Amino acid sequence: MSAVLELKVFAPKHFLDIKDFTYAELRELLVEAAQFKRNRGRSKKPLAGKTLALIFEKPSTRTRVSFEVAMRELGGEVIVLSPRDMQIGRGETIADTAQVLSRYVHGIMLRTDSAAKLHELAAHAGIPIINGLTERSHPCQIMADIFTLEEHRGPIAGQMVAWVGDGNNVAHSWIEAAARFAFPLRLACPAGYAPHPEVLAWAAAEGADVTVVRDPAEAVAGAACVVTDTWISMSDAQDEAAARLAAFAPYQVTAGLVARAAPDAIFMHCLPAHRGEEVSAEVIDGPASVVFDEAENRLHAQKAILAWALG
Repeated sequence: MSAVLELKVFAPKHFLDIKDFTYAELRELLVEAAQFKRNRGRSKKPLAGKTLALIFEKPSTRTRVSFEVAMRELGGEVIVLSPRDMQIGRGETIADTAQVLSRYVHGIMLRTDSAAKLHELAAHAGIPIINGLTERSHPCQIMADIFTLEEHRGPIAGQMVAWVGDGNNVAHSWIEAAARFAFPLRLACPAGYAPHPEVLAWAAAEGADVTVVRDPAEAVAGAACVVTDTWISMSDAQDEAAARLAAFAPYQVTAGLVARAAPDAIFMHCLPAHRGEEVSAEVIDGPASVVFDEAENRLHAQKAILAWALG
């Protein structure tokens, strides 16, 4: 009588968007991030023998360095790829690329201008895919942001967060986080630059306390945290720059605007920043600013994500 070998197929543990996870799952990642931060240099190497492919269709400083360092400190290795390094830049399909890389490496981080590419890669890969940024979301950044806010202000639940400026990919992930972590979020955006209606509709269906207003002063009133981002992103057409600068001029985060927030409010920006555009130098270089803590915490938040996905 022949023995029958039962094979169990496990779905890869992708990290694509905040909304894909429960509060408990996200909280566990933040707890792990805090442990990695406390034990930096003394922690074990849970990803020894693992290799992560970093695919960059858009340039990066913080995403590349933080993922490389995180993976190496966890005991793993990285290989960095751009479209010019790959056949995908010469017509190979994303599906074929996903299946090939799944035979070589243990996970892929993709930074791209297309959420559709990210989801197609995940659909065909047999290994974890991590969203390093798309035009629709930036979940790793928001995990670092929540980690940072809680370091300075305690548990985020119930604390008002104010977003001032473009209703972009980072704003979208903040909206998803508001639903999962139960904090009120007010976004002040110029006409024509509000978050995507589908994202707002999802938040409403989830019962999230998310409000979009036009007046920045209304958005920041009493807020525990004021957040902004660049007005002109890499994906924005340069011929639109003048129009965007004009539309966003009233939305600069100044000391006067921050003064309307809570007395101990913090200021966050995912960087790179343009002083004199979306934020004044007085604010970003002032005592309320935690932007470099925020940048550092990308490393620790991403360690937690990598250990969860690849471990």
